[in-house]
Amino acid sequence: MEMVLLTALGVGGATVLGAVIGFLFKGISHRFSDIVLSFAAGVMLSAAVLGLVLPAVDYAGGGFGGVLVTVAGIFAGALCLNLIDKIVPHLHKLIGSADGDDIEAHPDSGLSKVLLFVTAIAIHNLPEGIAAGVGFGAGDASQALLIAGGIALQNVPEGMVIISPMLASGVKSGKTFLIAAATGLFEVVGTLIGFFAVSLSNAILPFALAFAGGTMLYVISDEMIPETHAHGSERGATYALLIGFCFMLAVDVLLG
Repeated sequence: MEMVLLTALGVGGATVLGAVIGFLFKGISHRFSDIVLSFAAGVMLSAAVLGLVLPAVDYAGGGFGGVLVTVAGIFAGALCLNLIDKIVPHLHKLIGSADGDDIEAHPDSGLSKVLLFVTAIAIHNLPEGIAAGVGFGAGDASQALLIAGGIALQNVPEGMVIISPMLASGVKSGKTFLIAAATGLFEVVGTLIGFFAVSLSNAILPFALAFAGGTMLYVISDEMIPETHAHGSERGATYALLIGFCFMLAVDVLLG
């Protein structure tokens, strides 16, 4: 339980780390953040497949039945995030509306846009945290740490991009940092929910693993990749994703 709590704090703390970097390097280029986010997408893709989807098939007994349960879980996870996305759009859909230049030109609407932007990130952090928690519920600590590491990597650039829009909208530095840190708390809560849900009933473990994998695959395809390809860094972003995927593959194999 101690490891789960520490990991939850680490995953949520990655957003705080990103926020600190955002303060230190307010003018950081999109190209750099796109490469970091692409690497994180590759790590998450590998972790989702190797640490969640394939184990879900095994825990479900393999065969056609195991595949059926896993596919159902993947689509349930994706549809859940799709529903949340319709209610509160996420990063790549809101980053333009929270752009610093636009906020400075329209200060009256700037703060509301930023609050929507931050709220979207916070809400989407919950299922990402659940994915990390479910990994621990499966009883494989090494796989769970790899999954959590991939999610934490994604949270760093996400925390970075929160800062500039809030500062541009007139929010004080101290309050900006607290709001950014608060978005990471949703990740902590999600991690604990995922862990306890699976711990209470092993019967839901295969579906829960696949559900968590589906949420991660949705985030990668619908949010991370479009964002990394939006600023002219497509080729670098693609290779960064492949490097991230291969890095996680190598780590998974070496850790057995």
